[in-house]
Amino acid sequence: MSKLTRYLPWSVGALALLTVLAAARPPARVEGLDLDAFGRLPVLEGGRVKPIDSVARNSLLMIRGQQSLPLFDGAGQRTRTISADEWLLDLMFRPEVADQQKVFVINDPDVLALIGQKQSADRYYAFATLGPHLQELERQGQAAMAIDAKQRTRFQGAVANLFERVYLYFRLKNSIQLEGSAGLAIELGARGDPAAAPRHGTLAELAHFRILPPASGAMGASWHNTGEGLRAAAAGPLDPGLAPLARIALAYRARDAATFNRSVGELRAVGTASRPDDVAQADHEIVFNRVEPFYLGMAIYVLALLALFASWLRLPSLRREGSRWDAALQLMQPTAFALLVAGSVVHTLGLVSRVILQGRPPVTNLYSSAVFVGWGAVILGIILERIYRRGFATGVAAASGFASLIVAHHLSGDGDTMEMMRAVLDSNFWLGTHVITITIGYSGTFLAGAIAIAWTIRKHFGKGLDVATSRMLTSMAYGIICFALFFSFIGTVLGGIWADQSWGRFWGWDPKENGALLIVLWNAIILHSRWGGFARDRGIMTMAIFGNVITALSWFGVNMLGVGLHSYGFMDKAFWALSGFCASQGLIMALALAPRHFWRGSG
Repeated sequence: MSKLTRYLPWSVGALALLTVLAAARPPARVEGLDLDAFGRLPVLEGGRVKPIDSVARNSLLMIRGQQSLPLFDGAGQRTRTISADEWLLDLMFRPEVADQQKVFVINDPDVLALIGQKQSADRYYAFATLGPHLQELERQGQAAMAIDAKQRTRFQGAVANLFERVYLYFRLKNSIQLEGSAGLAIELGARGDPAAAPRHGTLAELAHFRILPPASGAMGASWHNTGEGLRAAAAGPLDPGLAPLARIALAYRARDAATFNRSVGELRAVGTASRPDDVAQADHEIVFNRVEPFYLGMAIYVLALLALFASWLRLPSLRREGSRWDAALQLMQPTAFALLVAGSVVHTLGLVSRVILQGRPPVTNLYSSAVFVGWGAVILGIILERIYRRGFATGVAAASGFASLIVAHHLSGDGDTMEMMRAVLDSNFWLGTHVITITIGYSGTFLAGAIAIAWTIRKHFGKGLDVATSRMLTSMAYGIICFALFFSFIGTVLGGIWADQSWGRFWGWDPKENGALLIVLWNAIILHSRWGGFARDRGIMTMAIFGNVITALSWFGVNMLGVGLHSYGFMDKAFWALSGFCASQGLIMALALAPRHFWRGSG
């Protein structure tokens, strides 16, 4: 093998990593306005300090389902796409502009009828369109929210969701200064005026985030919003962050880039003087937001799969021995592995960044568990590929990483994925080790199921079958099941220790506990079936696929279906997705048990 063919695949992997690094560069300024510097400003929202960029991204994601906003001219042609930071600045300081931007996604026909609209190809509507119907929307939304989420009709669920998004929009709009008021600069001059007190009180209640940092040495939770700062200034000194904020508001509205940039720098200096660690953390998080490591990791895993599939092409015109195409295709498998490793590096860096930003273990909610499960499957796949070197582990690992990050992507629609942990989950060492260990068990069980699915597809759609490769896949699945059994068992025991310390009992037959036990028992049954000779390759692979069903129900089912102590909210969309996944696994199991090419009438 020449040096070129030896290093070319790894050069492709390195190029993928360089592309990720390029994404970390700050965006270009808009009309000279340093929106990136504004996005770096730390605020307190949702119980944790984060850059205002995270507030903007998460809010726009909740309202529109995207983290950027396309703008269109009168003819319906897209003019440009604005960032979440620019959208938030428009909303706070140029509300008349923001209200014309189509940010609300509405699909339900009854909700559309409520706001006087008909269904069309355009699913997005501006706040100005909703404005004449806000009173009725509020009445219907509050009535729907008074009903338990599980009992709501389709319309009630949709109108409650829209009402929550409209209220979030309204709070964001009134986070720095009240809409329709003379502005923050005028309010500063009116501090202490009894007539201004009601306005300042309203602003303090409506503000969605706190942007005024506490004094040096004060408790981290003692951040203030502008309304609270104005009320405090009536009887005491003026908060040093209020004056720069007022200038930011005026400069942005006037498109005065020099004053805007200078005032943002002054406000950042106020934060640096009192909370330097929070400013540094905000800088870290905004880079994390820009890079979007899990999204880019997804893209790299797809490239790895495409390269691997190319290496399996069997077209005679391409596979002519000694041809250029044959030489290129032979490089595809090591290139796929190099891309898998590059994707795992991005995936790992994303996980580490989340751990640093949260100051918590890598698994704190369903979103982070999906990310971690995929990461575990990818790492195991890399190890298997180094052992067997046949490409199958690369394909299974890349597919598992991609699938888990797709799941995580859909779980991120509720906003901040790094929200503060619930008190019951923020307790002690045993919980952290339990969650991490049992999630590694999830990773192993899913990876074994993915290998079994690959075995099934190869069995029915592969042109030729050799016994050695089939046995290799079975051996891979068997080894991973052993691995998954160990971590699932240890994780379940650690969970019992935590439950004993937190709830005073080791085991309570809670649905989540039963699900964890089922994973342990099912993996043990598979191994015993192999040891006792009750199941051979086909039986082992079919049982491994069913392990996907058991793990999915234990992982998502009880968390999302409102059952037991481990349930944290009902999600009807997740219910149907989970049902569809389980049904698909049943079909694949039937395919695994069926004779090869059974549809042709031959076994």
